[in-house]
Amino acid sequence: MTIEMITSLLIFAFIGTATPGPNNIMLLASGMNYGYLRTIPHMVGIGLGFPVMVMLIGLGLAELFDQFPWSYTALKIISTLYLLYLAWKIATAGRPKLKDGEEALPEGQPLTIFQAVAFQWVNPKAWAMALTTISLFTPKAADGSSAHTLASVAIIAAAFLLVSIPTANLWTLLGYKLRQWMKDETKRRVFNITCAILLVASLYPILTS
Repeated sequence: MTIEMITSLLIFAFIGTATPGPNNIMLLASGMNYGYLRTIPHMVGIGLGFPVMVMLIGLGLAELFDQFPWSYTALKIISTLYLLYLAWKIATAGRPKLKDGEEALPEGQPLTIFQAVAFQWVNPKAWAMALTTISLFTPKAADGSSAHTLASVAIIAAAFLLVSIPTANLWTLLGYKLRQWMKDETKRRVFNITCAILLVASLYPILTS
């Protein structure tokens, strides 16, 4: 890749990871409900999981959808059901409890690294970003087709790994900063329900594609 292409890739990756989507909505809710430190595994899972997803898709995994069209339908069903489940968990987060004089924390647990990695595979925005990036930033062969070389795909994955660190931190810190205004149970519940609604709204692209 040329310097110009890499610069464009970084800008594209930053915009894609910084704008609202399932990952960022969940980081926002987790930062507010569980705090920054407890959300670190979630952030790490996103930072590692999406670049790995990009690598596998760029090296040919996406072609499975062409060979087995039913697999895309199955993915849409699984994605929808799992996002609805997560939205329900966010909307019904338990009332915070005090533990040995510590800061009140809600019942339940934030996502683990493994759960956050696995979530990328049912995240409609992640699929859209991965497929679009691979098609835009991989070199073209003489016949006009994409030549998805290991080097070019690795550069794309590295770009997302680089930009996901500050963007994930941004959304988690935003949620954490909201804690001081969300100590009231009613406000917290409204916030969680709003995040749940936004998470469900993020299903629109996959349901209409």
